[in-house]
Amino acid sequence: MEKYRTVRQAGEAEWTVKRSRFIGRAMRVEREEEAQEWLKEIRRRHWDAAHHCYAYIIGRGGEIQRSSDDGEPAGTAGRPILEVLHQLELRDVLVVVTRYFGGVLLGAGGLVRAYSRAASEAVRAAGVVTRRPGLRVRLRFAYPHYGRIAHLLHEAGWPSDEPVYGEDVCLTAYVPEEEAARLREVVADATRGQGEVFLEGPAWLEDREDAGLPPDPPGPSPEG
Repeated sequence: MEKYRTVRQAGEAEWTVKRSRFIGRAMRVEREEEAQEWLKEIRRRHWDAAHHCYAYIIGRGGEIQRSSDDGEPAGTAGRPILEVLHQLELRDVLVVVTRYFGGVLLGAGGLVRAYSRAASEAVRAAGVVTRRPGLRVRLRFAYPHYGRIAHLLHEAGWPSDEPVYGEDVCLTAYVPEEEAARLREVVADATRGQGEVFLEGPAWLEDREDAGLPPDPPGPSPEG
């Protein structure tokens, strides 16, 4: 597994230019069928819109790439959306921009700017993360050690699920592959050798990169 960038969650943003509404939506998709299902749902929800332009990139190496102008002049909608995904180096992501025509023609340049801006705003609303390979690890220890272990996990930046309470405390944590040995040491020190560590398998870790998003692309100011 290799690290890659994608959106953190589904996000939506609206952008208005000369009375045309552009509603951008970004979501994580891992299969082309999933992207098509999202498109069907958005078309159903906004059946009265003029256009549903989109682009998606699926696969760690960007093996599947599609875009559509959906009736807009060629190259003014789908391609600009796809370019936003390329510029941000995103994978496993779909961006759909729905347009309600406001009666004023924007011209080719205006359309490119509007669709680029809507796509960028949608990604910003969704947030960007870097997913990197890690391990899912189950910890088991006595109740008195929970506070100390929880603090050490937080301090190290290792996320964990809610604890499960039984005879002992069971806690599932997620650590980078190269830090599994360090986790064992941390648990051993915190529990005086009483805690147990079980490797359960591979998992993805996510690092938020919202602060690394580029500034908005140039374009006309939104209308109220």
